[in-house]
Amino acid sequence: MTNTNAKSAGTFKIGGEIEIARLGFGGLRLAGQGGGSYGPPEDREEVLKTLRRLLDLGINFVDTADSYGPDVSEELIREALHPYRDGLVVATKGGVVRPSAEVWVPVGRPEYLIQQAHKSLRNLGLDQIDLWQLHRVDPQVPADEQYDAVRQLIDEGTIRHAGLSEVGIAEIEAASKFFPVATVQNMYNLTTRVHDAVVDYCTDHGIGFIPWFPLAAGALAQPGSILGVIAGKHEASPSQIAIAWLLKRSPVILPIPGTSKVRHLEQNVQAASITLSDEDFAELDAAGRTVSAG
Repeated sequence: MTNTNAKSAGTFKIGGEIEIARLGFGGLRLAGQGGGSYGPPEDREEVLKTLRRLLDLGINFVDTADSYGPDVSEELIREALHPYRDGLVVATKGGVVRPSAEVWVPVGRPEYLIQQAHKSLRNLGLDQIDLWQLHRVDPQVPADEQYDAVRQLIDEGTIRHAGLSEVGIAEIEAASKFFPVATVQNMYNLTTRVHDAVVDYCTDHGIGFIPWFPLAAGALAQPGSILGVIAGKHEASPSQIAIAWLLKRSPVILPIPGTSKVRHLEQNVQAASITLSDEDFAELDAAGRTVSAG
């Protein structure tokens, strides 16, 4: 693997109009000690260097959330990349609060969602957020009220496109009555397959599917596993093969592996140039389903 450019993974159009490289970058690990996503980063200068390296590597899609830090990730992205280069899409999420490092609480009151979207505008230094995602559907607030708040944000021009996170097909269809669902961001990887049906639904409907925790491989990370064997065949790391598997799984999948280190970023982007054979994919798919079911 000599090519280190995210564009090798191909492109996808968010909402059918905003074209991005399919391999993006997730901002969770920018904040917190050791990437713990709470508080300031351990090595601020390395984080800023990592963000500034994105553009050189062809990445033009960055995903973050107001709860990463809180606010820290958004503010670091602005510090490193503003004024933003044409074509760079910075997506963010709202609807979760962080009273402490280990606690994530959904808050879906309409006034709160609208407030936080405007706060993200200021944090990021944007006039409009190209993609804003409801971080969680709050079970304590009627879902229709939350979806209507998102519709208001689109109507007033605060956000251009909207997505959902950690939802099933029923929630996607319910939200679609209020606004076009441009993306879905769920936990998904080679061995976490509970959302396989959601991936298929998004594929059929042209909805971008953003898998978070994309590098997890569970038991397949053990030496001698099929993941290790295929990684050896491609002279790649298991994590690079895990990304390549996601890219081949569906043309709407947009992996966003995150890191606070330049070296790890470059290694992740190299996965864009890996082309798995159908046989490689099928073997990994079967093994991943087995681990997930177990």
